[in-house]
Amino acid sequence: MIIRSKAPLRLGLAGGGTDVAPYSEIYGGSILNATISMYAYATIEPRYDGKIILNSVDTKERYEFVMTDQLNIDGNLDLLKGIYNRVVRDFTKKPLSFELSTYVDAPPGSGLGTSSTLVVAILGAFAEWLGLPLGDYDLAHLAYEIERIDLKMAGGKQDQYSATFGGVNFMEFSNKDKVIVNPLRIKEKYLEELSHNIILYHTETSRISSTIIEQQSRNVSNKNEKTIEAMHKLKEQAIMMKESILKGELDKIGELLDFGWKFKKNMAAGITNPFIDKIYEAAMKHGASGGKVSGAGGGGFMFFYCPGSTRSKVVEALNNFGGQTKRYEVTAKGLTTWSI
Repeated sequence: MIIRSKAPLRLGLAGGGTDVAPYSEIYGGSILNATISMYAYATIEPRYDGKIILNSVDTKERYEFVMTDQLNIDGNLDLLKGIYNRVVRDFTKKPLSFELSTYVDAPPGSGLGTSSTLVVAILGAFAEWLGLPLGDYDLAHLAYEIERIDLKMAGGKQDQYSATFGGVNFMEFSNKDKVIVNPLRIKEKYLEELSHNIILYHTETSRISSTIIEQQSRNVSNKNEKTIEAMHKLKEQAIMMKESILKGELDKIGELLDFGWKFKKNMAAGITNPFIDKIYEAAMKHGASGGKVSGAGGGGFMFFYCPGSTRSKVVEALNNFGGQTKRYEVTAKGLTTWSI
């Protein structure tokens, strides 16, 4: 038997960072995101020789262990190990023998939620294999706990829920650790227009998002007024963009992205840099009406809204910076699992 799964990566359109503690716990957060046709994949093949094999195909890491109920967290494929440890602890209560292979369509540190999406894909594969009693909210919350509590990786909550649920979602994060996912019913022609007009551009750089997120969290804890005000504005941005998309007022999206980018840069140092600023200025000069760095900032993917027929001119301008644009579509489905 072979068990497979895939979960979609996401574009964080608005409200990014308001899902991160302690802001979400004190003020509540709001996020608007959309999953896209780029994925994290997981395959589990049960074994009967008492071995555990972890294989990350894209990063070319492979480790083999004697079957045990807890794998050592040592900096090597810790996401995979942390998920296995939690599955044994909470569900099977005994060790398993298997080979787990993973692949992600975007590199680590790209800003598309790769780590959290991979956790969701792997958990989904284990749930399919073992028949674990996990609904969508249960699985997303467990993925969050594994990353943020078990492995102590800094970050927010939106990625686990977007990968699990899929589609365009308005998410609310309350101060009682409660998450509500509101799927938006958007006309297909609006989704097609979004996929066409939002250029996804990889800067060919990466960053360690935890450094930026940890500083953002410290700024909130220390009551940094500039950071907190910026996050309030990003929460407002999420609400305004939700209304614009539902009404089909798509040309407002660029303006709202630009509005949010101005405030996002105030959340923490390192979100932008001179290279990112030059790319942003070039895109705006050639017809984009707004954009942002995807995820926490500092590198990875950027995206820009290009109204009307400006797309080709913006792509041509971006090509001068040594990165590459990535074709994609906005997708409706979240985590998918199957067995053969």
